[in-house]
Amino acid sequence: MNGSVARDGQREPTPGPQRRAWVEQVMGMPVSIHLRGAGVEAPAAGSAVEAAFGILREMDSIFSTYRDDSDLMRLRREQVQLAQCNPLVEESLRLGQQAEALTKGAFTTLLPTGEGDLAFDPTGLVKGWAVDRASVPLRQLRGISFCINAGGDLLVGAHDDLPVAGADAIMWRVGIEDPRDRTRIASTVTLARGAVATSGTAARGAHLYDPVTGKPVGRPGSVTVTGPTLLWADIWATALFVGSEATREAFATSAPDYLSTAL
Repeated sequence: MNGSVARDGQREPTPGPQRRAWVEQVMGMPVSIHLRGAGVEAPAAGSAVEAAFGILREMDSIFSTYRDDSDLMRLRREQVQLAQCNPLVEESLRLGQQAEALTKGAFTTLLPTGEGDLAFDPTGLVKGWAVDRASVPLRQLRGISFCINAGGDLLVGAHDDLPVAGADAIMWRVGIEDPRDRTRIASTVTLARGAVATSGTAARGAHLYDPVTGKPVGRPGSVTVTGPTLLWADIWATALFVGSEATREAFATSAPDYLSTAL
């Protein structure tokens, strides 16, 4: 049913699901968690959100390039060996190697440092990966849908008891910014589950590194990728923005569950 009938015979809109939101500065950016559905005011919801932020803070403590005590920076200074780091560091190395192979070299975890050399830096995949991991406690909230927004890249999910389509589905509309006019929404994506990641130069300038040329990419525009995980949506958005036709062909054959839009 799409609404209830008022006394005067006019149909009143059915109230939408309850909403609640939290925001925290973590991993060097504002991260917001939004819940919709029955029970968002329950203590379990607050506990799940705190657990999600805890996972993000843990990932920051491991991978931050701005914290001298992070596992990543201690490894780069050769103060510890890989085996002495959190196991997620070794996993990030494996993910980076996998991403480099799949994207035909357009994605790398060897990035320039302030000293002009290259060093292991998996932060290009850590944000999406961290959000995917942080979503786990939120998925346990029965009857609740969630959206995690990490600096403009988003992951939408829900408990398995919520449908992905139909009148009872909780849908989220995500606006895609026009990279040439950031006051304008170029398009929207509507989804009940999935990730949306955008890479480009509109917000931060020429910060995306092309490992083939060894230079940052400064051209205007953006690439948005949608798919099941934010980890791979973010990896592919970066790779497709900086990569060649070989990368685009690899995306078409290697990522059938993901879609891309170039602006």
